[in-house]
Amino acid sequence: MSEKRELQALQQALSAEHAAVYGYGVVGGRIGEARRAEAMAAYDSHRARRDALARAVRGMGGTPVAAAAAYALPFPVPDSAAAVRLAAVLEDRVAGVYADVVRATEGERRGTAAGALREAAVRAVRWRGESVAFPGLAERAGTASPAG
Repeated sequence: MSEKRELQALQQALSAEHAAVYGYGVVGGRIGEARRAEAMAAYDSHRARRDALARAVRGMGGTPVAAAAAYALPFPVPDSAAAVRLAAVLEDRVAGVYADVVRATEGERRGTAAGALREAAVRAVRWRGESVAFPGLAERAGTASPAG
């Protein structure tokens, strides 16, 4: 695997995690009380993955991509039902980016990326209430950017 390709994949995953952290801030502001703890756990998970990716990028000699000041949401989020839909979309997008990291890496880093893909896919199923055949692949076909 080329180090340049691996670094690029890690930067894309970092960008996706920045967007997910932002998105979960919106989710947390709109989600109903019954699912607030679930949203907070996802937010914390994405923050931890974001921080780990920034360390990995620095460890490869790169400068971690910075978070944007804001991200465009795929649809308005006026209520709890929309917040649940947004959470599922966020997880789909993150899963797709981690699928790219799995393809671009080897060894322990690949295992970590596969675990992140699996976690995102499981959260997406929980939010949506149904699964997709190939988590991380189907989502890549339908999204051009993890930040959108």
